[in-house]
Amino acid sequence: MKNERLIKAAFKRGFEYEETYRGCAQCTVAAIQDTLGIRNDFVFKAAGGFAAGGGMLCDGICGGYAGGIMMMSLFFGRRRNKFDDDRDENYHSFHMAGALRDRFINEYGTILCGAIHGKIFGRSFDLWNKEEKDQFEEAGAHADKCTTVVAQSSAWATEIILQEIEKGGLDIRDFAHLIHLLE
Repeated sequence: MKNERLIKAAFKRGFEYEETYRGCAQCTVAAIQDTLGIRNDFVFKAAGGFAAGGGMLCDGICGGYAGGIMMMSLFFGRRRNKFDDDRDENYHSFHMAGALRDRFINEYGTILCGAIHGKIFGRSFDLWNKEEKDQFEEAGAHADKCTTVVAQSSAWATEIILQEIEKGGLDIRDFAHLIHLLE
């Protein structure tokens, strides 16, 4: 029940953040962070360049997907202090990323930004071209299209994180060391 409430909250925040602030990867990161109470400004900032497939070029992975992977790996990923010997944690993050990928493939048929645009808009856009960016917005990018992709990614990644926390017999408070590393 609590997890369901958190997953819905992540969806709502993801939608609202993308609608208001833009930047799919950062909006996904912020939605998950705020929902789970694990704020890390370094991770938020690092997500910036992933917007619209990376550099707003739409030819890389979806920013919502990238932000979700970043947050899942923050919880369960290879640790720097065990760089040479943390295989289990590293593979844990790989499996989580694969689970998020499966959700994207089932819903959109791809994890690539431009191909997702093709599915939800019927075409991709050159976001560095003012005319095309205006068309992107007029087609509902931040009304219901990309907002929904970010919302869905935020919810899916949150669900996967919560499942892994539960499976490991852990509690969100076990990750308190991730909070407020830059303010």
